[in-house]
Amino acid sequence: MELKQNYNLLETQDVSISFGEKKVVKNISLKLGQQKVLAIIGPSGCGKSTFLRAINRMHDFSPEALVEGKILFDEKDISNKREIHPIELRKHVGMLFQKPNPFPKSIRKNIEWALNMHGFKKSEITDRIEDALKKVALWDEVKDRLKDSALQLSGGQQQRLCLARSLALEPELLLMDEPCSALDPKSTAKIEELITELKKTISIIIVTHNMGQAERISDETAFFLSGKLVEIASTPDIFRNSKNIQTRDYISGKFG
Repeated sequence: MELKQNYNLLETQDVSISFGEKKVVKNISLKLGQQKVLAIIGPSGCGKSTFLRAINRMHDFSPEALVEGKILFDEKDISNKREIHPIELRKHVGMLFQKPNPFPKSIRKNIEWALNMHGFKKSEITDRIEDALKKVALWDEVKDRLKDSALQLSGGQQQRLCLARSLALEPELLLMDEPCSALDPKSTAKIEELITELKKTISIIIVTHNMGQAERISDETAFFLSGKLVEIASTPDIFRNSKNIQTRDYISGKFG
């Protein structure tokens, strides 16, 4: 998927998400440019993760889920099931979850599996595996144990391996759902360093409860409350000059 220059990589238009009769996300409209990091903040249960998963079509697996509105990626409506298949979409839109989810296979096979599924040639696969592991600063730690089980890695290493699994496909957008919540401070710092490096080439949306993290790594911040987008602006404006009293109260710790 060849992207145009200097335009919005992602745009959501009045996106609402329901499960049965319960509407969890309500009319979310926002835009994300290329090589930008957007942090989504808000209290638990406000719809942050539900919204994020819709971008990657994760709700396709739930028969109760109803996604309304439009989600445009590269100007194509990816919420339209006839527009693009989820497997093809996930080549361009990667996702990292709250807890590391490596396959119970070798370190190498964790990355190789995705590349095989997307039809990469054998001659490319070894180079892509090494490149992806280098991008997440894991190559030097595992290069002599690629045949070992990924489950033998520490939690921080497993999360970086899962990130390498997505990056091997060279996505244009990476979705991160609380990627550091289960990690120690040292591993969290490594993930934050990687995000800063990765945004030189891709865009990232990160859901986080960590206000310091959002302020450190993002260009823009969106505040969600009760399924609605209350405010979105540059991160400095959100944290220092928010226009909405609910945003200010949340950031200051009055609720959440």
